[in-house]
Amino acid sequence: MQALIKRYGIDTLIQFEDFANNNAFRFLEKYRDNYCMFNDDIQGTASVAAAGAGEANIGIAHLISLAMEDEGVSHEEAISRIWMVDSRGLLVKDRPAGGITGHKELFCKEHKPIDTLGEVVKEIKPSAIIGAAAVPHAFTEEIVRDMAKFNERPIIFALSNPTSMAECTAEEAYQWTDGRCVFASGSPFDPVTINGKTLIPGQGNNAYIFPGVALAVISCKIKHIDEPMFLKASQTLSGLVTQKNLDEGRVYPPLSDIREVSVRIATSLAEYAYSTGAAAAYPEPENKEEFIRNYLYHTEYESFIPETWTWPESCPQSY
Repeated sequence: MQALIKRYGIDTLIQFEDFANNNAFRFLEKYRDNYCMFNDDIQGTASVAAAGAGEANIGIAHLISLAMEDEGVSHEEAISRIWMVDSRGLLVKDRPAGGITGHKELFCKEHKPIDTLGEVVKEIKPSAIIGAAAVPHAFTEEIVRDMAKFNERPIIFALSNPTSMAECTAEEAYQWTDGRCVFASGSPFDPVTINGKTLIPGQGNNAYIFPGVALAVISCKIKHIDEPMFLKASQTLSGLVTQKNLDEGRVYPPLSDIREVSVRIATSLAEYAYSTGAAAAYPEPENKEEFIRNYLYHTEYESFIPETWTWPESCPQSY
């Protein structure tokens, strides 16, 4: 990290991508307060999910708890509502199977050990299940049907990708819940028609988040990316979902709108950064959206080929 800053300067934005679980949280905690950096797998994925307990899942849990606190729920109450499962079962204190590393301890419950996700769902009766641990078919038919028994609109987020690693497919989720679930996936799935209605699965991809975050950081010279920025990005993203999107079964705007989504997120983060003193680009722009748009890369070029015209047949030519 020191070498990067020495080579490219203090304004360098550093994005961590695809770090192994044992390094991802350790490096994030070590460097987040001293460098302008973020881990997209942890924080970007979490922002998308907030609109197994691997790195993405822990990040999701942290941001969801932060979102609940922002709505007035106490920190303790927010944490108590989040139950997590890893490869050894439910995260509980003094688990005989062990495997409770530092970043998981916060979400451990005073509860008897439960070994499988299916048993956890039956016992806890959650309103939402979120998978981002790359365990294919983890959301079985029994689990999804149980979710439909407990909830009128169960939330099923199968965020692992590629498609071969998805916890379940869109078609499975819709069929097993009779079209009642709120579904999102990390991989793209085709529209599903059920009960005469066509539903378009939302793709919960962190590509919705990191371009806008980077655009805000670069344009406004933000020195530090704190966790509330990712909550602000998540809230901005959710605010861009239209009623038409919801009627189609989407919980995110279409990915084809990603350019405009990024501008709106960057503008929101710029307003937040200037209000908290995190931005260093001065004078502070009065119209922050216009300021942000001036940083966009445009792919339209003027033609350098000389313009030519044909001589009108109705006009005589002189030689």
